[in-house]
Amino acid sequence: MNGRKKLEEKIKIYDTTLRDGTQAEDISFFVEDKMRIAMRLDELGIDYIEGGWPGSNPKGMAFFREIRNYSLKRATVTAFGSTTRANIAPKNDANMKALLGAKTRAVTIFGKSWEVHVRDALRIPLEQNLAMIRDSLKFLKAAVPEVHYDAEHFFDGFKGNPDYALATLKAAQEAKADIIVLCDTNGGTMPSELAEIIRTVQGQISLPLGIHAHNDTEMAVANTITAVQLGVGDVQGTINGYGERCGNGNLCSILPNLKFKLKLDCLSKAQMAKLREVSNFVAELANLQPNKHQPYVGANAFAHKGGVHVSAIEKNPQTYEHIFPEWVGNHRRVLISDLAGKSNILQKAAEYNIDLNRKDPLTHEILSNLKEMESQGYQYEGAEASFELLMKKALGTQKKYFELIGFRVLWAKLREDRAPVSEATIMVRVGGQVEHTAATGNGPVNALDNAIRKALEKFYPQLSEMELVDYKVRVLSPGKGTGAKVRVLIESGDDRDKWGTVGVSENIIEASWQALVDSINYKLLKDEKIGS
Repeated sequence: MNGRKKLEEKIKIYDTTLRDGTQAEDISFFVEDKMRIAMRLDELGIDYIEGGWPGSNPKGMAFFREIRNYSLKRATVTAFGSTTRANIAPKNDANMKALLGAKTRAVTIFGKSWEVHVRDALRIPLEQNLAMIRDSLKFLKAAVPEVHYDAEHFFDGFKGNPDYALATLKAAQEAKADIIVLCDTNGGTMPSELAEIIRTVQGQISLPLGIHAHNDTEMAVANTITAVQLGVGDVQGTINGYGERCGNGNLCSILPNLKFKLKLDCLSKAQMAKLREVSNFVAELANLQPNKHQPYVGANAFAHKGGVHVSAIEKNPQTYEHIFPEWVGNHRRVLISDLAGKSNILQKAAEYNIDLNRKDPLTHEILSNLKEMESQGYQYEGAEASFELLMKKALGTQKKYFELIGFRVLWAKLREDRAPVSEATIMVRVGGQVEHTAATGNGPVNALDNAIRKALEKFYPQLSEMELVDYKVRVLSPGKGTGAKVRVLIESGDDRDKWGTVGVSENIIEASWQALVDSINYKLLKDEKIGS
């Protein structure tokens, strides 16, 4: 069938997050991180997990030693490497030995398909490169059950010299590789070019084909889908599209496109429902903020802000959603802003279990308050905890957990060669008891945060579970220089949730105080709900 597969056949998913994904700037996984990610990928239903390059560093081999202690339900762990070096027999090549030493059921090696790389990088004759590909694959096939061949820079190589690029694939085919993966390594190929080249390859290569796309022109997902539609059955990519330069094909978009748009067999519905969870898990271990605008799994993928949109999805979610968010483990969100209408308010009230209806005068009052607050600079899209408290205050149901009597914040630079000192003193009343305390911190806001929590933890010990996750300051009137109004957005969290709060003032300490108070009040309110 010349490598063509029927679209209804099972698509095999090959994840390279642990190898190609770590080539992204700011991403580095410890062996323990890689193990945890591998377990999640296996639960997700990934067919192949590329664990790394065992010949490149000690950490790479450590993963392969450790993974042998685990029983994966589905995935095949794969070691990665290159063809043998020039003028060295495979049996004597350190890279080949390391691949065998990984003791995996499958290995993947890459070779040069672009004559520019053969001449300028390897600096060897073109025929010698073909022999290296052939000999390396034959050597591995004699020892490993499954061998994948990544044709590096294949599409650029084909555009430069199609006969030679095809000759490299034929060398891999002669060596009886199990799969030949066509790589758009520089990420510069357009879908129309890619389709034409794949059709040519399918006319001359009978082995199963795979696709490995990079995202330098924002085409990695499109190129991957195009390849699959042409019958390519092995899909490579990374979670969240992590990878060198602009990244790799993003499996968090590729997988739902295959499953829900092309109706192809890749993961089960139950596995797809774990996609957002896996996306966030990998981002967390990579120490990166999840991309809220990412299709399918991002926090904003099913977020609605305009009142007309919200009114429509109340009647039928399909009016502004291309799939049900639950299919990928996501959920619908209604954003609160000055664009909101009554539908937004009612949707949020339902989320908070607040009984409101469209004709209730309080609904109009809350909407008017919202628009007034936003005109002053408040923003509730990233501070939904503050908005819930705003609604409860309007309804008269917000409990007052403490009363501020006063606070003072001191900041002093005592010596030029030493860091400044920040201290906050605070006095609060809880019930009939007054608590007066002080604390230091890394800056005035941190000192104030430490002081208020120190004062309240005596009454509310659960505040020790809460931590400040993120702190942002936005200047709202830049023309006024240092006297400008600022908006402070704080993200807080405990071991169960994260929530956002907001404060606005010309004084950054006051704006921070407003956001801190809302954060504490929300934590206490949330815990009361759980306990009731």
